[in-house]
Amino acid sequence: MKNRLKVLRAERDWTQAQLATALDVSRQTINAIEKGKFDPSLPLAFKAARLFELSIEEIFQDGE
Repeated sequence: MKNRLKVLRAERDWTQAQLATALDVSRQTINAIEKGKFDPSLPLAFKAARLFELSIEEIFQDGE
């Protein structure tokens, strides 16, 4: 799954650790999502969308 998490995080000058704390996950989880090695759960995707004040579709896109 493609995502804009790294770009959105960089725009806010947040580290992976800061984003992980805000989303209540590990830094390793953020790293894996940003690299496309892990797809977030639906609750985590909703949490990220609320944090960035965007829709889920504006952050995460399927690979097609």
